[in-house]
Amino acid sequence: MDRPPVPAAPTSPPRPRGEPRPHGDRGAVMIEFAGIFPYVLLMLALIWQCVLIGYTFSLAGNAADQAARAGAAARDGAAGACAAAAAQHVPSSWSVSADCGGQGELYRAEVTLRVPALFPGVLNLPFDVNGTAGAAAEG
Repeated sequence: MDRPPVPAAPTSPPRPRGEPRPHGDRGAVMIEFAGIFPYVLLMLALIWQCVLIGYTFSLAGNAADQAARAGAAARDGAAGACAAAAAQHVPSSWSVSADCGGQGELYRAEVTLRVPALFPGVLNLPFDVNGTAGAAAEG
C-alpha cells in the first residue's frame, strides 16, 4: 500500500521589520507576572507588619490590664505579682517589661513591648509600644 505524499509544512512569508508577530503576545502575561511578583511579596510583608504592630498594641493593653488587676489584688509583693501577670499574658517571643506601683487608691501598671519585625522572636523594630492600666487598690 502506497501512502500519498505528505505535503510540506506551509512556510510563512518573511515578515517586514516593525510588523506584529502573527501569534500575538504569547507569554507576555508570564513576563508581566514575574516582574510584578516581588512587589506583591513586598506588599504582603508590609501588611503583615501592620498586623503585628496592631497585635502588639492589643497585647500591651491586655497585659497592662491584667498586671494592674494582679497588683491591686496582691497584699504583699504587689510589684512582683504585677510583673508576673504582665509576662504571663504576653507570648514569650515578645520582649516585655512592666512598671508597677500604687498611687493612692489606684494601682497603676505600664507594660512596654518591643514590636517584632515580621517574625516575633527574631528581630525587633526600633520602637516600643506602651500599654497603661489602673485598678482600684484592694485591701
